[in-house]
Amino acid sequence: MARRPPPHQLTKPVGAITRGTTGVNRLRRSDRWLVHDQLVTARLCAAADPLIVDLGYGASPWTTLELAARLRTVRPDVRVVGLEIDPDRVVPGRDGVSFARGGFELAGLRPVLVRAFNVLRQYPEAAVPEAWSTILSGLAPDGLLVDGTCDELGRRCAWILLDRAGPRSLTMAWDPFTVAQPSDIAERLPKALIHHNIPGEPIHTLLTAADRAWSHAAPLAPFGPRVRWRAAAESLRREGFPLRPYRRRMRDCVLSVPWATVAPR
Repeated sequence: MARRPPPHQLTKPVGAITRGTTGVNRLRRSDRWLVHDQLVTARLCAAADPLIVDLGYGASPWTTLELAARLRTVRPDVRVVGLEIDPDRVVPGRDGVSFARGGFELAGLRPVLVRAFNVLRQYPEAAVPEAWSTILSGLAPDGLLVDGTCDELGRRCAWILLDRAGPRSLTMAWDPFTVAQPSDIAERLPKALIHHNIPGEPIHTLLTAADRAWSHAAPLAPFGPRVRWRAAAESLRREGFPLRPYRRRMRDCVLSVPWATVAPR
């Protein structure tokens, strides 16, 4: 009997080749969030097959290897596969991580978690729903998708967490010492939101309120930006914005809200 080819040889990659820029430790902020998020860790720990796909890892695989190392602190037996639509970027496996050619169809794999960072940013906004639908349809039943964007050094990051029912939340995380105010993250919003940061849209309302709360917390600046942001975040909650509370001490400034808070009108 002929041997069955691996999944990535059975499917045609869906998507387009993007720039592929990457860098060591560029996605550290989202990785830190993933390993502490209760929903992500619960789904990962409960999965019969803890398969993770890093979709569109770029010209070099550093961030995929970092993701694997960090998620192994949650579940040591995770399997991580990096997928790239450009065949020239597919590299040999190493450190327990494999690499293959694939796109939004996920090369026929059924992962419990897909990370797609700086991929859809290079597509038109109209292409986002179909890309989301294709990825979500390939997930394991309780699978999750992280669609995110960050700057070149990973100091400003934003990502949407989705499951098969659609978007669940938006999270923005930034370096406390290099970002002047929360709205500076707007330039790195995911493609589904970046063109909606205009007056009258929920994301603009949230960022405007965040800047205002940050300004009001200025007297706390001598204690450092983390202390100042905690006060600003609490002020936003008092205004009625449903910011997610974090009990642990945060290295980054993080603003996370349910998707309904920022969904485009």
